[in-house]
Amino acid sequence: MKYWLLKSEPDVWSIEQQKKAGIKGATWDGVRNYQAANNLKKMEVGDKCFFYHSNIGKEIVGIVEVIKNAFLDKTDKKKRFVAVQVRFVEKLEYPVSLENIKKNNEICHLPLIKQSRLSVMPIDYKSWKIIIKMGRMRQGG
Repeated sequence: MKYWLLKSEPDVWSIEQQKKAGIKGATWDGVRNYQAANNLKKMEVGDKCFFYHSNIGKEIVGIVEVIKNAFLDKTDKKKRFVAVQVRFVEKLEYPVSLENIKKNNEICHLPLIKQSRLSVMPIDYKSWKIIIKMGRMRQGG
């Protein structure tokens, strides 16, 4: 199993909308960056992803699971990009803000900080566990 972070603007697609999509999940489409698209192609059924609210909030708010490997993105008229299907797993008890991630020396190496425009990125297992722990306790700030 691999771990990822998916960014979505909450006014476009929020964790609540993802939750309402239910067991069938929802298509994660609209990615038009080649590096992010290559990350989508590497995803496999069962991989876990943090759900990050970008622009508004700038925080990890939940977890989704990949339920269908990469397939052609129907929103891409030129048929160059892919999408995956993801299903809601859980909301974090406490959202983990970008600010708090930057403050944590153990995870300040993440692409979330180094490549802030990237919308789909890998997360190493150690960082995944640290963020999960942060999401279980109230953060200062």
